[in-house]
Amino acid sequence: MTFLRKTLATWFYAGYFPIASETVGTAAAIPFYALVMVLLRAGLGEGAAPWIAYAAGTIAFTAAAFWIADCGERFWDEADTGEIVIDEVAGYLVTMFGLPFTWTWVLAGFFAFRVFDIVKPWPASHFDRRFKNGFGVVMDDVCAGAYACLLLHAIRAWTA
Repeated sequence: MTFLRKTLATWFYAGYFPIASETVGTAAAIPFYALVMVLLRAGLGEGAAPWIAYAAGTIAFTAAAFWIADCGERFWDEADTGEIVIDEVAGYLVTMFGLPFTWTWVLAGFFAFRVFDIVKPWPASHFDRRFKNGFGVVMDDVCAGAYACLLLHAIRAWTA
């Protein structure tokens, strides 16, 4: 496994944290999310354009994560090994779609995503059990992220 793939699979070595590597991987996704948001706002301003670019970027990132997670599984010779946390990054990016870029929402997204990633409601549980490859590793987190995103948007609408 190349240095770059290993670095990305472990999300800059967050996956090597000895306990709760998935939680550490999600926390390590926050600076990346912040960088993406700052760059999108600087380049595209406010409105729909940044969210279209965000969605396209998240889809591209997730597609790359399928391959990188698959490489990681083959390298560590273990299905969904704890070292692979790029799936948490993809799930967190899905969680944050369309939400305000404030610390309140960033932290709410972190906690909501972690809960849904741990609980794994269907179809996340289906992907986790059925697909023992990079696709399954990432898709269960994408599903958890979608649930977290829906919950946070419902909270946002309810509190508005």
